[in-house]
Amino acid sequence: MPSSPVSESATPTPSPRPDAGLLDPRGPRFAAWVTTVVFVVVLVLAFVSPLAAAIVAGVQTVVFAIGAFAGPKHGPYGLVYRYAIAPRRGRPSELEPVAPVRFAQAVGLVFGVLATVGFGTGVVALGVIAAALALVAAFLNAAFGLCLGCEVYLLYRRATHRPLAARVHPSTP
Repeated sequence: MPSSPVSESATPTPSPRPDAGLLDPRGPRFAAWVTTVVFVVVLVLAFVSPLAAAIVAGVQTVVFAIGAFAGPKHGPYGLVYRYAIAPRRGRPSELEPVAPVRFAQAVGLVFGVLATVGFGTGVVALGVIAAALALVAAFLNAAFGLCLGCEVYLLYRRATHRPLAARVHPSTP
């Protein structure tokens, strides 16, 4: 029995939802502010106690690992944003794909590992350089919305002829 055109057109098209590969871009910016503060603390500690700097950098590295492997909204900063801040801010005007943010978290993970290993093994210069680069990247994202890791991810997608929309306007319910 053929289906009628009315029933086909009446089927709603699913709208993008944050749990469907999109997220509120304000969440990663909040996380970037927290990360900025963490890496400022790491750099200050580096001159007082490299071991303490290694511990704090190590904790941040775990945060990056959770963001890279489970997704940014499942990391500690993402959970704080999602449950404590987002409900008070209202709906975002646009959403962004999760994939570039996860890639950026993976890049942060690399810098976090380098900082942790550098401070932990006494190669303080390596720790300082890695932490400073992570600090710059986090600050650019927090203050200006410029996610360097996300931009590298999008450049890679364009270079491999697999473009990805950077932002999506959510549909209203």
